[in-house]
Amino acid sequence: MQQTQTHAAGSDSLSSIQDSANSEFLAFRLGKEEYGIDILKVQEIRGYDAITKIANAPEFIKGMVNLRGVIVPIVDMRIKFNLGEVHYDQFTVVIILNLSGRVVGIVVDSVSDVINLEMEQVHATPEFGAAVDTEYIMGLGTVEDRMLVLIDIEKLMSRQDMGLLETDS
Repeated sequence: MQQTQTHAAGSDSLSSIQDSANSEFLAFRLGKEEYGIDILKVQEIRGYDAITKIANAPEFIKGMVNLRGVIVPIVDMRIKFNLGEVHYDQFTVVIILNLSGRVVGIVVDSVSDVINLEMEQVHATPEFGAAVDTEYIMGLGTVEDRMLVLIDIEKLMSRQDMGLLETDS
C-alpha cells in the first residue's frame, strides 16, 4: 500500500506505526480535540487528586504526587499546549506513563477509549513550516468521523523545555 510522503520530524514514529500491522492508542481529550498515545506507555489512569506544587517550576508542571512510594512529576497538557483556560472537573484524569523507566503523569480533560489503528488509518503530519512545532506528533489517526492527533509522548517528555526524561544527545 502506498503512503503519503512523511514529514521529516515525525517520519520515524510514523514508520514504526506503519511497520506494525496495527497499533493501539489511548484516546484522550484536551478541549475539543482528541489525542492518542501508545497504550504500551500507559501504566494506569487515576482521578485528578491533590498535587504538591513545586516552587519555580514551569507553569505546565503542576507538581508532584507520591504514587505508592514513587515521586511522580505531573504535567498539565492543556497548559503545555496553550489550549486556553484550565478547569478541573469529575472527568479530569491523570494518565500515569512509564517512559524509559521514568514514571510521569499527564493531566488531561478526559479519557475516552483504546483505539486500534490499522496502517491505512494513520496519515502523515501535515507540513506547517516553522510556525508550528510538530516534532512530537507521529501522525493523524482517523476512525470513522473521529480524528486523533497521535503524540510520541516519549519524544515530547524528552524535549529540553520539558526536562523530564534524559536524552541521548
